[in-house]
Amino acid sequence: MNSLREIIESSPSVRHLALANEATTNEPQPLAPARWDWSHVRRVLVVRLRSIGDTVLTTPSMFALRRFLPQVQIDILLEDWVAPLLEGSELVDSVITIPRASKAARARIARELRAMHYDVVYNLHGGTTATLFARATGAKHRVGFAHYQYARLHNHVAPSSQEIWRRPILHSVEQQLALIGWTGVPVTDRPATRLAVNEVALQSVAEKLRLAGFEDFQNGPFAVIHPTAAFATKQWAVENFARVAEELTARGLTPVAIVSQKESAAIDLLTKESAACVFGLNDLSLPEVTALASRARLFVGNDSGIAHIAAAAGALCVVIFGSSNVAHWRPWSMKPNEVVREELACQPCHGYFCAEFEKPECILRVPVERVVGAIDRVLRDLN
Repeated sequence: MNSLREIIESSPSVRHLALANEATTNEPQPLAPARWDWSHVRRVLVVRLRSIGDTVLTTPSMFALRRFLPQVQIDILLEDWVAPLLEGSELVDSVITIPRASKAARARIARELRAMHYDVVYNLHGGTTATLFARATGAKHRVGFAHYQYARLHNHVAPSSQEIWRRPILHSVEQQLALIGWTGVPVTDRPATRLAVNEVALQSVAEKLRLAGFEDFQNGPFAVIHPTAAFATKQWAVENFARVAEELTARGLTPVAIVSQKESAAIDLLTKESAACVFGLNDLSLPEVTALASRARLFVGNDSGIAHIAAAAGALCVVIFGSSNVAHWRPWSMKPNEVVREELACQPCHGYFCAEFEKPECILRVPVERVVGAIDRVLRDLN
């Protein structure tokens, strides 16, 4: 089991306990003095490449920047396939996108970034591509961590996030907030993740559910099930989700399962194995996933980017963990949420494959009863 310290440090829902001895005021504070005169800053760029979860977990940093700089232009650079997550967000003025595999497009975008004349650029990714983009902007203030491979391309190099926060265990959100807070931006309240809900996406989801046979999207209580994951080490058995669907139905919640089109077989198996009536969707856009989660009473799924979307949209969450570091990747939400895992000595690991067993026992050993117990506690906590 997690220690009390680990639970406090990894969950924003109890962050007031961790901060009780750190702050003498209710107002959020920076983590270090300002490193330049913020009154001269007019344009800020945040570079955050890679996945769905990474993008969602950046939103607390974007919120902190927007709160601190309400009149400043704040842009973010994302990969094109995840950029729709921030459609309609009040946290950013512009979402700049890069294709996943186009050197010509990346060269063009680098030139366009330089023409924007950014004053401050935060590199929240640290990979080679992100660092080269940060350098290409020519911004007066380029901020990155000292452990980045090409840290010298930044002119403000921060110590480790653990050193900044003065704590050994940090969530991914806190790691990113550390870089922001190190430059004088107030972040000690550790804001929750948040995503905008698109009215068009809401209407689209309602229509897709109607066509699937679920007529009461707006008013009927339902739970979202996400039964798939990127790796086998994060994939709880679909048959187990079938049992969960039955338990949700017994509690008055209609199960709505979502997967990508290439994962449609998982919904077929889920509906076949469950005695409950499960409505399945395999064609939702990222804004539609956000819209669906914003209306859901509960989310139950594997450790994935979709789980982070659900938390940011305001759903109660029960997330089944396997190989991942719970303290680093658990849902970052003020709403009731629980992580369920079967603790093994080999956890956490890289997660690409299981190096200890023939099959990933960390995720496969999680019993249905423990997940159902977590569902009941989360629903009770809401009341």
